[in-house]
Amino acid sequence: MDAIEKEFLTYLSGYITPHKLALMEEILSKRTRYFTVVLEDIYKPHNASAVLRTADCFGIQDVYIIEKSQEYKVNPYVTRGAAQWVDIHRYSNYGGNAVTCCVSDLKRNGFKIYATSPRAESISIHDLKVDEKIALVFGNEHEGVSEEMISQADGLVHIPMDGFTESFNISVAASIFLFDLQRKASELDIPDFYIHESEKEILRSKWYREIVKYSEIHEKEFFKNYK
Repeated sequence: MDAIEKEFLTYLSGYITPHKLALMEEILSKRTRYFTVVLEDIYKPHNASAVLRTADCFGIQDVYIIEKSQEYKVNPYVTRGAAQWVDIHRYSNYGGNAVTCCVSDLKRNGFKIYATSPRAESISIHDLKVDEKIALVFGNEHEGVSEEMISQADGLVHIPMDGFTESFNISVAASIFLFDLQRKASELDIPDFYIHESEKEILRSKWYREIVKYSEIHEKEFFKNYK
C-alpha cells in the first residue's frame, strides 16, 4: 500500500468511531485464510448466505462460490452484513469449467480440498488433520457435491450420523466443520495461520470504504485536493 492510500485511510478513520476501529483491529488479528469454504451450485440463496455468516463468525476471510445452474444472490437478512467483511470468489459455469477453475485456484493457493460426502470411502471429521490448508466443499441441497468436484478433490469427509437422515443443513454442517477445524488449529502452533499485515492493510482499505457513508465522494475529493 502506497503512502497516499495510507493517508486516505487515516482520513477516513476520522469518520469511524474509536470503538468500531478497535473492533476491526481485533477482528483483523483473528482473520485467517488457512481454512476456506466452497459452495457448489447451492439452490437456496438463504443457505449460502447463512454459510457466509458462519464463515465470518469463525474468522474465515474467503468463500468460494461455484455457480452452475444457480446464480447466488446475497440475502442481507440472513448474512447480517457478513458479505461486507468476507471476500467472495465466484466461478460461473461459462464454458463448463467452473469447478476446474475453482479447484485450480485453490490448489495454486496451497489448499488441500475435501468434499463433504457420506460415501463409504469418506473419512470422519474426527480424522481430518489440520497440518495443511483446507478447503471444504459443500454441494447443493439435492445432489450434494458433484462427481466432477469429487474426482478433483483430494479426499472426502463427513460428519458421523446417529439418526435416520444422512446429512445436516448446509449451514449447520459448515458450522460444525469450522468449529472442529478451529478447535484443532488452536491446539497447534501453525505458522502463518492468521493473515499477514499486508493483507490486513488491504482489508482495512475495503472495510473503511464500506463503513464510511459516501466514501466514494470522500475519496474523489481527497485525491483531487491531494494533487
